[in-house]
Amino acid sequence: MQAENFIYTSIMSQIDIRKAHAFDLEGAQQVADNLARDLAEKFAIEYGWDGDVILFERAGCHGEIKVDAECVHVRAQLGFFLSYLKPAVEREIHRYLDQHFNPA
Repeated sequence: MQAENFIYTSIMSQIDIRKAHAFDLEGAQQVADNLARDLAEKFAIEYGWDGDVILFERAGCHGEIKVDAECVHVRAQLGFFLSYLKPAVEREIHRYLDQHFNPA
């Protein structure tokens, strides 16, 4: 069973991006929600809040956007068939974070 998990994990493309911000928690959550909405429109994902974390998914992809008082952390797993989207998704996340989450 563990070997199967290792193989499955190793063929998944991973996205892991952190960005510091100067917002209070509520402001950071609003910007993160806007990011999730933008990604949902561009990449057809479903998302929702669970505490201070936005969970998102679509067929072949799942992840989270964690927000705290200091940074936003975007993590995603893209399955084999969506791994070709990794550069476009990372570009969009970096563009959005750079534009909206400028550190103090």
